[in-house]
Amino acid sequence: MTNGRTAYLPLATYPDVVPDDALRAAVALAETLQYDLHVTAFTADIPGVSSPVGGLFLNIPEMIRTTEAYSQAEAKRQQELISALVPATVSLECATRHLAPGAIADTAAGEARYYDLSLLGWTKDHLSIHDLAQTVIFGAGRPAILVPPVSRPAALDHVAIAWDGGRAAARALADALPLLKPGTRITVLTVPDEKKLHHHDIAETLAVSLRRHGFLSEARNIKLNGRPIAEVLQDAALDLSADLLVMGGFGHSRLRDFVLGGATTGVFANLRLPVLLSH
Repeated sequence: MTNGRTAYLPLATYPDVVPDDALRAAVALAETLQYDLHVTAFTADIPGVSSPVGGLFLNIPEMIRTTEAYSQAEAKRQQELISALVPATVSLECATRHLAPGAIADTAAGEARYYDLSLLGWTKDHLSIHDLAQTVIFGAGRPAILVPPVSRPAALDHVAIAWDGGRAAARALADALPLLKPGTRITVLTVPDEKKLHHHDIAETLAVSLRRHGFLSEARNIKLNGRPIAEVLQDAALDLSADLLVMGGFGHSRLRDFVLGGATTGVFANLRLPVLLSH
């Protein structure tokens, strides 16, 4: 028996891997959401390099074989870990794709379009993990949750929403609400000194609307005080003991490099709680 909704979890195995704790948190979140889980592990297909000079000093074919074998072993290990973590209430599908490293992120974004939500494991300093997540978020057209290596159990009892009244925030809100049960506590966060807002009480206006839909909602204005917007939003969410921060993702692709908005950049640089990003 399936839950009817499925989350997509892509696994990179080269050159970087997602920490096991992030995978544990992603599986726990799928269980909390009552979503089934589709896992695709991407293994590295490294093209051969023809270099007579390099061949004098390095055994390039052997290096490629070793790297590919490690990638395949890591994919198997990650899938076995997830299989051991998934409860009986979550239906699990696993697949493996063997691709050139440069094709992995775009392939994952294409696959993500066939699922209700992506769960994207995150780690601080591994740029290839960030690239995979950014490509899925901005290329799939589906909502995604960035999942850091967190130790506390997943729950969605309290959600914080970053709200500026704009299109991206409205899209993120619309993507988040189907995940929440009536009676969930929602705190609407606005930062009046970060940008010009449509009017001064947009947070309370949204909170009233959410209360009509059965949520326990309140508005809260927070101040930058010279700090980065992503730090302020995450601090506020953590101070409230929120389980999830919801925000619009700002960014566009330029020659395969993503130019991100300030809040989005800050979240990728230092993610401290699960964040739903929608673009």
